[in-house]
Amino acid sequence: MLKQTEFDQGFDALQELALDIRWSWNHATDAIWQALDGEMWALSRNPWTILRSVSRDRIRALLSDREFSENLAAQLAESRRLRLAPGWFQEAHPGDELRTVAYFSAEFMLDEALPIYSGGLGNVAGDQLKAASDLGVPVVGVGLLYARGYFRQSITPDGRQEALYPVNEPEQLPLRPLREPSGEWLRLELELPGYRLWARTWEVQVGRTRLFLLDLNDPANPPAYRCVTGELYGEGPETRLKQEMLLGIGGWRLLRAIGLDPEICHMNDGHAAFAALERARFFMQDHGVPFVEALLATRAGNLFTTHTAVAEGVDRFPSEMIARFFRRYAEKELGLSLDDFLALGRSNPRDTTEPFNMAYLAVRASGAVNAVSALHEEVSKALLQPLFPRWPAGEVPVGHVTNGIHVPTWDSAAADAFWTEVTGKDRWRGDLAGHEAAIRDVPAARIWQLRATGRGQLVERVRDCCCRQLAEDGTPSSEIEESRAIFDPDALTLGFARRFATYKRPDLLLYDEDRLRRLLTDTRRPVQLVVAGKAHPRDTAGQGLVKRWTDFARRAEVRSRVVFLRDYDMQLAQVLVQGVDVWINTPRRPWEASGTSGMKILVNGGLNLSEIDGWWAEAFTPEVGWAIGDGVEHHDFADLDRREAEELYEHLERDVVPEFYERDASGIPLRWVDRIRESMARLTPHFSANRTVRQYAEDFYLPGAQAFVARSADRGDLAHALCRWKTEFRRCWPHVHFGEVRSTSSESEHVFSAEVYLDDLAAESVRVELYADAAGTQSAFKAVMDRAPPTATSGGWNLYTVRAPADRPVSDFTARIVPSHPDLSVPLEVGEILWQR
Repeated sequence: MLKQTEFDQGFDALQELALDIRWSWNHATDAIWQALDGEMWALSRNPWTILRSVSRDRIRALLSDREFSENLAAQLAESRRLRLAPGWFQEAHPGDELRTVAYFSAEFMLDEALPIYSGGLGNVAGDQLKAASDLGVPVVGVGLLYARGYFRQSITPDGRQEALYPVNEPEQLPLRPLREPSGEWLRLELELPGYRLWARTWEVQVGRTRLFLLDLNDPANPPAYRCVTGELYGEGPETRLKQEMLLGIGGWRLLRAIGLDPEICHMNDGHAAFAALERARFFMQDHGVPFVEALLATRAGNLFTTHTAVAEGVDRFPSEMIARFFRRYAEKELGLSLDDFLALGRSNPRDTTEPFNMAYLAVRASGAVNAVSALHEEVSKALLQPLFPRWPAGEVPVGHVTNGIHVPTWDSAAADAFWTEVTGKDRWRGDLAGHEAAIRDVPAARIWQLRATGRGQLVERVRDCCCRQLAEDGTPSSEIEESRAIFDPDALTLGFARRFATYKRPDLLLYDEDRLRRLLTDTRRPVQLVVAGKAHPRDTAGQGLVKRWTDFARRAEVRSRVVFLRDYDMQLAQVLVQGVDVWINTPRRPWEASGTSGMKILVNGGLNLSEIDGWWAEAFTPEVGWAIGDGVEHHDFADLDRREAEELYEHLERDVVPEFYERDASGIPLRWVDRIRESMARLTPHFSANRTVRQYAEDFYLPGAQAFVARSADRGDLAHALCRWKTEFRRCWPHVHFGEVRSTSSESEHVFSAEVYLDDLAAESVRVELYADAAGTQSAFKAVMDRAPPTATSGGWNLYTVRAPADRPVSDFTARIVPSHPDLSVPLEVGEILWQR
């Protein structure tokens, strides 16, 4: 008989494992939840739900089983070991000043058991949080707990999308209330006009890191405010503004309430920009300095990651709305006038008609800004150029860190075994050295076996889903039985699953429906297609595209070869990316900031056929997949769609299908497998969240932490000095001007000289440069001009000279003057620029 103390210890162990979402990517504990309730595990994949619903008698019986209890003890010990053991970060950067990175995001996609995400932004946030856990990077997440999360999709009998909003019951989610040391639930007090509100706080264990969530569904709050966190990206701009206030201001207060004062605040998109203001407010309070100094000190440790590729994707709020909710905060908490507060979110501070732009606020409050792919960096520079008037677009201070996916979350069991066999058990916890070479040594037969396993499992899942969908529609049982034989585990399987928005062109494959039908129904070289995706409930055009696909999939001649799977979510995405042979992606360039769905197939041996946009613009070479588009932006969408649809069909007919079915004597498509091998070896490590998080840590977190520590030391002495320097610089700047600018030329070079009048400004405070725009195949040219020693006859001006190659005419070059200070970022923190007239 199991003693009560033994039962309590066993139950506590189960609870600790169930509340650590590490089970979502480490499947060593799957057998435990399967044993507790196999049916519930198959349906929910949520250990916490199982533990909350299974009977105590069942738990007691299993804990009495020696094999079960020993496995439970081993898994708990391993979980605790990994949580405490040093990771890549501790080994690569011992003793560094970085203790905490606060990662703010409006959504996190960790697992379907915690549905507080809608798509790409949450995907990135969740995968990076998991990778930080694997690597030991000291990241904590901050987000919101939504009562309903994103909508679930139903399809009516006539093929139309319906939106459903199931409730997130906190007691069924793998999280727990955040407690004070006394055991009391930590509730934060917030003030909005006319109300004192309470924010509830929650904690989610994510391996060795944690995610903190806030919501306003507290019984002490007025009903209107309890609904603020009712729905992800709630109805209307006012609800969105309140959510972002809670995320940013409430989120930073939460961190301080539990004793954290992070060196780095990473704002994942502009939704979180208010966190930078609250961080500055705490600095004002802690050090007794004005807002301008507090912001200058803290912004060094703030990183803004922008995700949008169009100006309409940025949250912008009417000035009167900002005034209503922020007047008191600005005047009483930050010591700013309302006009100065509004100026933080405007490109032109004096334009009272300009709305308050959250991306602009984030840029003005950050020490670094990054886009999420190399192409997106160019797009973002153009979008943010209004903040840097007169600066060339190429010098707008935006870098990039290309997104990556958390590979252990998206690999299949077969792929996990494959990579473990080839690269070792801990392959995603280090620097990935040697992975590429190891994959290139794998025999073709082993790679092909992996693909056959993945495809076969996908076919089984497609059949199950199709049967269920037909039953939901009231289809006759005979037709349901026929669907149990749809698809072929040996046939080329294509996948397309995205948010159904017009710019993503989910209907490009349907441009010529008869041509697609012929491709799918070829009996000699069969092709099958899995489609999934949701359209936003208010996007009628996107919903029309859903209906077009559901109608096509129901056509008698193709319904055994194409299926639209309903309610695209994280679990369904995992099934698709683990099984398809080719992933198709067709956005209009350059509207795909990065895209991550195509990255998820790499580890599983899938290949990409995609528009040259986002991450694929960096990844594509003919050895790893196929591409459509010419890498140039076009504005005639009708002509573009026609040409690229033709290109898509031609790739499928002339390249993809023939290569898949071209087999050697043993039945292996060697050219196809060579392409898989190259894709897996070259792309999987690089487009992993492991690489992304290591890049963030070394390129942004560590330098940002060092800069923040320097600026905040001695009660912010350096920040105070920098503010004085900027004040003096701006006092003198209007008097700075050019005198005469001369040039002489030879066959090999031009020599330029410029007279520069600095008035009272120290020569060290500026940099005089020679600049030429990019032209044709020539990139932009920039060179610092050397200052000659002053002479008695200089007449108050300074002489600057420089040599430039004569491969372009003198008229291309222009002299300019920009600020210069070793501790300030130009033009991010001081953006003056003066061009030669």
